[in-house]
Amino acid sequence: MIDAIARDRVLVSTRIVAVAIVPFLVVAAVLLFAFPTRTGELFAWAIDPPLSAYMLGSAYVGGVWFFVRVAMARQWHRVKHGFPAVVVFAGALLVATLLHLDRFSANLSFVVWLILYATTPFVVAALAWAQRREDPGARDGGSTDAGDWRIPAPARWVLIVVGLAALGTGAALFVAPDFAVGVWAWELTPLTAQVTGAVLSLTGVVNLGMVRDDRWSSFRILFQAQLISLVAIAASVIAAWGDLRWDRPATPFFLALVAAALVGYAAFTVWCELATRQEGTATVRDLPTTG
Repeated sequence: MIDAIARDRVLVSTRIVAVAIVPFLVVAAVLLFAFPTRTGELFAWAIDPPLSAYMLGSAYVGGVWFFVRVAMARQWHRVKHGFPAVVVFAGALLVATLLHLDRFSANLSFVVWLILYATTPFVVAALAWAQRREDPGARDGGSTDAGDWRIPAPARWVLIVVGLAALGTGAALFVAPDFAVGVWAWELTPLTAQVTGAVLSLTGVVNLGMVRDDRWSSFRILFQAQLISLVAIAASVIAAWGDLRWDRPATPFFLALVAAALVGYAAFTVWCELATRQEGTATVRDLPTTG
């Protein structure tokens, strides 16, 4: 009976939506990284300085990896924790758009932007709801891969605290963008402050999934996506070094956080992968033999 309810499958509708989203993310990332000074004509609105464009583009690069893996995934539990993060991110961008409609360009890119963010949070939320029984969670009899590694509680809680900090910072940028304009590491407008806050929310929401799920297989793809985004952010900071405001205390703090996150997430991912291999080897060794 449990197998009939929780088969840990990715529904066809979920795959179709994932495939449909990827091209938009690719195009947006290319425009933001390749033409950061022409966003007013090529993108949905004029983003200045380029570092703000790069930050949004970094989120899209990680999103490309995530949705490609959703389209290819055989098990729902491997990608499910990314869906709430996408809902929060896309919902925040929808609200920011409606609050700052006067800042957007009257072009095709804005029409596409508006349609995407008016629909994506609701479509992704509906898919997550439709998939909810496919994997009820590690603590409620959800699917577990053979040889899957359980993330130790201390490591999980460190990441949960990191997620809460990222979510709190993102919420502060979103709720109080006028304050953020004067203190952030580079020049922001109220709109780009809220967009940056939405980007930071992604890490926060993903990491909160560890409160009830300790399976590394549930977070492997998501941490890969976050690492890709962090590499893009680090490269963006180097490329737009001149955009940083060194007269603001937030600048060295932001740079330290990016460096710590990049090293920490990479080390954690390698650690989990090595532990998973050891767990899988031990599982195979302990299997009964026949003959």
